[in-house]
Amino acid sequence: MFNKIYNNIKYISYLKSGKGINTLNILNYIMLIPIYLLIIIGIAVGALTGITGASGVLVVVPTLLYLGLNFKEAIGSSLLVDVITTTTVTYVYFLNKNIDVEISLIMGLGAAIGAQIGSSIAFITPERELEIAFTIFTAYMAYVSFKRSRNKFSMKKINLNKTKYFLALILSILIGMVTGTLGASGGIMFVAVMMLLFSIDIKKMIGTATLAMLLSALSGVSAYIIAGKTDVIASLIIGLTALISGYLFARVANAMKSSMIYALLGSVFTLVSITTILRVL
Repeated sequence: MFNKIYNNIKYISYLKSGKGINTLNILNYIMLIPIYLLIIIGIAVGALTGITGASGVLVVVPTLLYLGLNFKEAIGSSLLVDVITTTTVTYVYFLNKNIDVEISLIMGLGAAIGAQIGSSIAFITPERELEIAFTIFTAYMAYVSFKRSRNKFSMKKINLNKTKYFLALILSILIGMVTGTLGASGGIMFVAVMMLLFSIDIKKMIGTATLAMLLSALSGVSAYIIAGKTDVIASLIIGLTALISGYLFARVANAMKSSMIYALLGSVFTLVSITTILRVL
């Protein structure tokens, strides 16, 4: 069945770029795209973002590529999904007073700037070198997360307030550059930066990261929408499903023990690290 869908997916490009959008085109699109698969993706994205604060890029991009979208469309669609999903997740964490607005705005501003820079220099930086560095970083953060889940690790933090906020801004610009080039809104990377710099509870880290991720994704997706590199229909189906899923899982996360969230974070970091290694090799 998926082979038939893949063969028909070429027709979707015609529907989207042909003679304009009309009701018949949208109905044809819906008939060709496996809606149930997009809904499953949305549930997974909502769970991932709601519990760990991670971007849904690891789920959205590979699946949309499998369905026949090109890489830029998959990235743009992933960013739009992140915008939709993080809205409700941020709201839940805000209600539970698990967002540090000041840190979110600083990191979100840096990421928004970085996203614009990243989209401009996407083809200059060697991707392989970035992936190797990212693999080392995520592997280390997986180690830290698993240790913290067992309360056996105490990370040294920078004590000077001005210094750590400045470092958070600089690192967020780098995260934003990743957003602009690879479509990852940086949720889990924001969490990693806060683990290194700030002494706040993991739940507040995740809530703070989702607000920063919302700002980062908004900046990143704007360039892709202007360029026409976003599958709006698929993004809306995934995003609206993730909106509900993210709300429910965010409520679950706020009731979970911090040690369990650290363990889940470690698992996500490990998955990201392994995935990147396999792509580099």
